[in-house]
Amino acid sequence: MTTKVRAIRGAITAAENTKEAMRDAVTELLTDIETRNQLDYEEVVSVIFTVTSDLDAVFPAAIARENPQWTSVPLLDIQQMQVKGSLEKCIRVLIYVNSHKPQTEMYHSYLRKAEKLRPDLSLTSGLR
Repeated sequence: MTTKVRAIRGAITAAENTKEAMRDAVTELLTDIETRNQLDYEEVVSVIFTVTSDLDAVFPAAIARENPQWTSVPLLDIQQMQVKGSLEKCIRVLIYVNSHKPQTEMYHSYLRKAEKLRPDLSLTSGLR
């Protein structure tokens, strides 16, 4: 069975613009994605993080690199475009993985206030 590149999305909000709050949020988000998708780090191609302009205390990629399993994965941080009325203190992630699973079996994590970005994927709505 051949592998294909798949994408896993996720988002979470930080309680405040501090290294500690951002570390807590990024760690929670990555742990949820890793667990629910049973990630094999050897199959992770790359990861892109975006943050809203109100978060600048630390790079999410620097937090990810604190976990030894992420140190050899190419990581990139980008500032998200500013849209009036959009969710504040939001960290988003896009993870590219090689997988035998179809895209429909990838679990996308939207946590804390970021649940409102994709209510169709929220655990609280009874869906995956």
